[in-house]
Amino acid sequence: MNAWRLVLASGVILQHSWPLTGRKLPALGEQLLTQVWVDGFFVVSGFLITSSWVRNPRLREYFVARILRIFPGLWVCLAVVAFVAAPIGVAIQGGSAARLLLSPAPITYWLNNAVLNVYHAGIDGTPKNVPFPGVWDGVLWTLIFEMFCYIAVAVAGVAGLFNRRWPAPVVFAFFLVAAVLVSYPVAAVPTLFQMITRFALVFAAGAVLHEFRDVIPARWSLVAVSAAIVVVAGVLVPNYRILAALPLAYAVVVSGALIHNRRLRLRTDLSYGVYIYAWPVQQLLVICGLAFLPPLAFAVVAGVATLPLAALSWFLVEKRALSLKSRFKRRTRGWVGAPPPADAVPAE
Repeated sequence: MNAWRLVLASGVILQHSWPLTGRKLPALGEQLLTQVWVDGFFVVSGFLITSSWVRNPRLREYFVARILRIFPGLWVCLAVVAFVAAPIGVAIQGGSAARLLLSPAPITYWLNNAVLNVYHAGIDGTPKNVPFPGVWDGVLWTLIFEMFCYIAVAVAGVAGLFNRRWPAPVVFAFFLVAAVLVSYPVAAVPTLFQMITRFALVFAAGAVLHEFRDVIPARWSLVAVSAAIVVVAGVLVPNYRILAALPLAYAVVVSGALIHNRRLRLRTDLSYGVYIYAWPVQQLLVICGLAFLPPLAFAVVAGVATLPLAALSWFLVEKRALSLKSRFKRRTRGWVGAPPPADAVPAE
């Protein structure tokens, strides 16, 4: 699944290469280009986080694992943005990096975003004189909804809803109806409820796939059909998830499971680092005058520039943080949540 997540993170870089260079996204396929990548991340999370709870329904260990996965890498990224990227950007534009560093703005940015208060998107008004000003890392807002989904899984687990299979499709159906009622705008700013229905729907789709993984056939032909449904719905339907949330989940999760090539089954997960570092890198590239590049070329340059940061984030921060999970495991079992379903198949 690591290879798929890296593809999805790279897609987010491509998506942002239009607005960050001051261009409008192409009308045909705009919905797919702007939404399917992050939706894919939530699908994968829905599958894997459900699996995590079913395999180890211990509330304390569950939240420790989630926190260690999200926050250490985020905190270091915020420090890099606040104390390295922003001053460099200011200096390139002829301002005083020292003045910015000596102001309270960098630490204010770090403290607020460290607890996902993403309304502090800029640092003393920077970045300035760019097509997308005042935002140093425009993807962090999605982490809030990711955390909400984590909490929802824990609540469902403690309530014993994973003892049976039916709650997952019921939750999916609920948010599917909600998506039909509120839709999701492509060109306009969505409301909070629209964002909740969007992310909850695709996360629930991943959870449904996990709960029925032992009865759902895994075939490349069905992956192709599912992908085709996603593309057609993305072009023809205002909210493609109404028709394609489950096909998207099937296409992503099953294709990931069917890939047996060792070279494509990556052991390192660089996707999170790519996801959170790419936007600041793209803003710096624009400040350096590379906004003239076509979006695809700009995305390639940004991807190449982001990968080393993502690798450093994984090997120096994220991987080490995840290794701490074992220290929080309880030696005695103790009841802290509902047991997994009797017919559950252990996840690989």
